[in-house]
Amino acid sequence: MPEHKPDVPRRSTRTIVIYALAIFTAGIIFSLIFSVTLDATNTTEFCTSCHTMKINLEELKKTSHYSHRIGVRVGCADCHVPKQLGPKLLAKVMAAKDVFHEVMGTISTPEKYEARRWLMANAVWNKMKASDSRECRNCHSWDAMKLEDQDGSARKKHTRAKEEGKTCIECHKGIAHKEPEEPDDKKDDSKKASESDKKSETSEKKS
Repeated sequence: MPEHKPDVPRRSTRTIVIYALAIFTAGIIFSLIFSVTLDATNTTEFCTSCHTMKINLEELKKTSHYSHRIGVRVGCADCHVPKQLGPKLLAKVMAAKDVFHEVMGTISTPEKYEARRWLMANAVWNKMKASDSRECRNCHSWDAMKLEDQDGSARKKHTRAKEEGKTCIECHKGIAHKEPEEPDDKKDDSKKASESDKKSETSEKKS
């Protein structure tokens, strides 16, 4: 006689539909909460809610990126948070270090802030350079730039920068926040590097 197998209870179509609707609804709710949270943490008000970030805000207010004759205003997220979801989430995770330094009091006073300004600025500059000034290009682009309307100096510099493949942040440091002074030890390193480059160029010319 064939072996008798116990009947496996089947889920009704109604139960499957209920589960599917529940998962679908939960997904929509999660997406809405996620989207609202991202939008809320992208506001300048949120970014400067930590008192140390108010230093940056006061500096920004003195620039044309904050107040302009044609009414354009740039906020923190416009320069520091990518539009694309993947890079945006990474930026949010990396921003946790700012919260850490706020809690630990690393930059809790103007003096402490100034002491770390060079390091913080370079971290941002390196990030922007690595992305080819991606956030700058949300507003500025070579294609939209009318070089003929610029003064001679700007037109020459922009033309050369485009030819050499330079990115915005290489020339436009300190336009939204105070540009820090280079530490003496860094100046010595830069000087040595410059002298080394000149020697290399001289050797190449002779050869």
